[in-house]
Amino acid sequence: MAEIDPVELRRLRWRCRRGMRELDQLMERYLDRAFATASDADRGLFLRLLDTEDDILWRWCMGRERPGDADLADFVDRLRQLPP
Repeated sequence: MAEIDPVELRRLRWRCRRGMRELDQLMERYLDRAFATASDADRGLFLRLLDTEDDILWRWCMGRERPGDADLADFVDRLRQLPP
């Protein structure tokens, strides 16, 4: 796990803003609580989520659909289980 550059952290926080309160809260919750200690693999999965279109990301994070990639689906499940 590499240390997080403060500038990169601000960029990530900006990318977490999706325009939907539920997604904003979920993405920022992960960034605040888990990203710093996450493995490089999990950080990569999080970045993949941030590259996902909002409507698809919303369906995944609200449990309406599942990603086709098993690793990404597992990550979304763990993301959804973070306590509020």
